[in-house]
Amino acid sequence: MDINALKATAAALMAGHKGLLAMDESLPTANKRFAEAGIPQTEEYRRAYREMIVTTPRLGDCISGAILFDETIYQYTKSGVLFIDILKQQGIIPGIKVDAGTVDLAGFPGEKITEGLDGLRDRLKKYYELGARFCKWRAVITIDKDIPTDGCIEANTHLLARYAALCQEAGLVPIVEPEVLMDGNHTIERCYDVTAKTLQALFTQLQNQRVDLHGTILKPNMVIAGKNCPKQNSINEVAMGTVNCLTENVPAWVAGVAFLSGGQSSQDATAHLNAMHVIYHNQLPWPLTFSFARAIQQPALEIWKGKDENVAEAQKILYHRASLDNAARRGEYRVEME
Repeated sequence: MDINALKATAAALMAGHKGLLAMDESLPTANKRFAEAGIPQTEEYRRAYREMIVTTPRLGDCISGAILFDETIYQYTKSGVLFIDILKQQGIIPGIKVDAGTVDLAGFPGEKITEGLDGLRDRLKKYYELGARFCKWRAVITIDKDIPTDGCIEANTHLLARYAALCQEAGLVPIVEPEVLMDGNHTIERCYDVTAKTLQALFTQLQNQRVDLHGTILKPNMVIAGKNCPKQNSINEVAMGTVNCLTENVPAWVAGVAFLSGGQSSQDATAHLNAMHVIYHNQLPWPLTFSFARAIQQPALEIWKGKDENVAEAQKILYHRASLDNAARRGEYRVEME
């Protein structure tokens, strides 16, 4: 493991006011979103959609790294250029999602575990040779009456730590993503407690597996009430609850924090990130940025609709959305900019 190379990659991913683009939807997720938009669910349409994204003019002005899916890292533009090479030309570091998705956790009704460790060492070597320089693994934590259990949190954070150690061994920066879901009617206070407990378990496991946090990026949820909670908190309340939870539970030497949007609207995710920078300007131990998927891509997908004649307009919307998140990282986003 070359920790200096890992630190340099992590620093480049968190540099300036840029963020990460999570374009790593699994096949079922991509097909579901295509179906909702009336787009055929075929490999060629997925390829065309991803070509629309990676060839967006000036995307590298706002995006430092792009998380790809296994299918995507091998795909080409119509003119025969690898997507991964298009990203590099834009100054965007290629990354790859390496988990194999979630399944039911045996013995724990209502809870999930992430699979994908089998054969991971060999897959990581292959991805590095292809040009990837960072990876992502997502764990899912559900809040309900009697969950999450300690067993679920321990199992998922242990897997995140083992994945992270293998990534660093292969020269790849691990993004560890313990997502506490927004689904449910829980309050922001309950989300805070579960997120804190999950982060504490995660960093204990990372330490136990000898993962160097200087070459590791955290991708957490924001601390926010469940979608069905009667009380939805203000932008500033979410921002303050999130930052307080992180400062209490995330070591200062983590390379950076890149938030997932987690089902929030594009506008809410941007506004929450912006408020964090306005309230805590230059007072945090690690850089805070975004690693959004739907919150950047969905408006463009709805315009594209699988049609070549809509590509240019969809790319304008994609760049605009990314530029708003870029402004939020500077604490300069305003609703009027929408």
